[in-house]
Amino acid sequence: MATRARPGKKRNRRIRPGPAPGKALAGGRAAARELDHERSITLRRRQRAIATATRAAARPAVRLAARRVAALGPAGIATLVAEGDSWFDYLGRDVIAELEERGYDIESVAHHGDRVEAMAYAEAQLLALRRALEKLARRGEVPRAILLSGGGNDLAGDGFAMLLDHARAPRPGLNENVLRGVIDTRIRDAYLRLIAGVTESCRLVFGRPLPILLHGYAHAVPDGRGVLGGFWFLPGPWLAPGFRQKGFLDLEANRATVAALIDRFNAMLQQIPRLDGCGHVHCLDLRAVLPGGSGHRRWWANELHPTRRGFRAVAEVFIRCLESLEPEGGT
Repeated sequence: MATRARPGKKRNRRIRPGPAPGKALAGGRAAARELDHERSITLRRRQRAIATATRAAARPAVRLAARRVAALGPAGIATLVAEGDSWFDYLGRDVIAELEERGYDIESVAHHGDRVEAMAYAEAQLLALRRALEKLARRGEVPRAILLSGGGNDLAGDGFAMLLDHARAPRPGLNENVLRGVIDTRIRDAYLRLIAGVTESCRLVFGRPLPILLHGYAHAVPDGRGVLGGFWFLPGPWLAPGFRQKGFLDLEANRATVAALIDRFNAMLQQIPRLDGCGHVHCLDLRAVLPGGSGHRRWWANELHPTRRGFRAVAEVFIRCLESLEPEGGT
């Protein structure tokens, strides 16, 4: 008989708060200001190059045919900037593609496979986002909001098994001490640094912070499916191998364990907008949007990514939040 994973107690469990967020927020702001100093030097160099460019080197004016311009459609409802993982950068269809189809113009620096720690601590990540903000500012555009997607790659994949105690251990299933360290400290601190860096970058470029939208994923199903089935070199699966490694073979029990993990991740994210200095942050709860029970294959293309129908449903949640924001991007 297959051993069942322990999904966790049903009663409400108080999440023990992690370390004070001040250090992570301060680190993000400091990184953005340091980058601002470097960008000031770079932009002065760029300004001199443009000013001294010969006519031949200068960019020629390009006039597009009126019918071609018309075919591209009018300017979007609003401009957004996106940083994140494969939910914003997936094969064929993702949240960004759905939002663009619904009329939004999006500058995206998202890349599939990225961890939120890379977004928070890698200078190149913050630099890419800063450049996107500068391009919009040169065009006189202020983004309606900044969209962030991260954390899935920090929990799933090669490190997922580390979250579980073995099926034959005294307390099988999700290890509370490991979860506290990974979610409530490591991922939370990375998110706070990322948010602070993005907020300070917006303040430096546009003179004020802009709304930031986060999301907490949904109850995925560890059914062993990867991208297009996970054949050959394609990514995935990301959850089922960890369960097998720790001796958990019952899909329904494993489904409950993943749901408990996602609930814990959402609980951490939903605390962020309540912190001082994070009033402009909005956390979207997607758990009711993507069913993880019977018929989940209509909504989930594999263990981590929605189908086109699923991404469309997720985009609707983003749109409802965006429509509630001040038109000028105020908070």
